[in-house]
Amino acid sequence: MNEILLYTTPQCGYCRMAKALFDRHQLPYREIDVSGDPEMRSHLLEMTGQRTVPQIFFGTRPIGGYEELSAIERSGKLLEMVGASQPREPEQAAT
Repeated sequence: MNEILLYTTPQCGYCRMAKALFDRHQLPYREIDVSGDPEMRSHLLEMTGQRTVPQIFFGTRPIGGYEELSAIERSGKLLEMVGASQPREPEQAAT
């Protein structure tokens, strides 16, 4: 599975929503708090071209913010994109 990186600030509502989405799917993520760290914010701007948080990465691939993450979830591609295995359906006994 690709590492999920989540760049956040504590006061960000969309950051909390992104974390809740990952938690619902039981997907582990590494949160990087960029509040009070102008150097990290500059680095994030260089990587993504965005100043806003959250900024989400699946491995080295930038996904965008919460709206993009939510769209990926609605499309049914979230687990595929992070490389997580899909939950298996219980096998039915042959009759």
